[in-house]
Amino acid sequence: MSFYKPDLGANPDDPFARDVDGKLVRRSYWLDMSDRSLVLAMTAGVGHALTASEKRAHLDDIGRSHLVDQVCTQEILPPEEN
Repeated sequence: MSFYKPDLGANPDDPFARDVDGKLVRRSYWLDMSDRSLVLAMTAGVGHALTASEKRAHLDDIGRSHLVDQVCTQEILPPEEN
């Protein structure tokens, strides 16, 4: 899994911070959120800048993989005109 690696020098309290073993430091921050709050945090809040794969890895890690479709929306492009 490719987890998001925040700049802890700029923001030492980043909710995506992980320890040397790759474990989420502020796990309770995420586990205390309702599904609806988590979707908002990942789409319009602290997680909006993450890539889809980073969001997916994070959701899998916190046991909320059922929210992947709501958080990682796929962009549907119209067909190209010839």
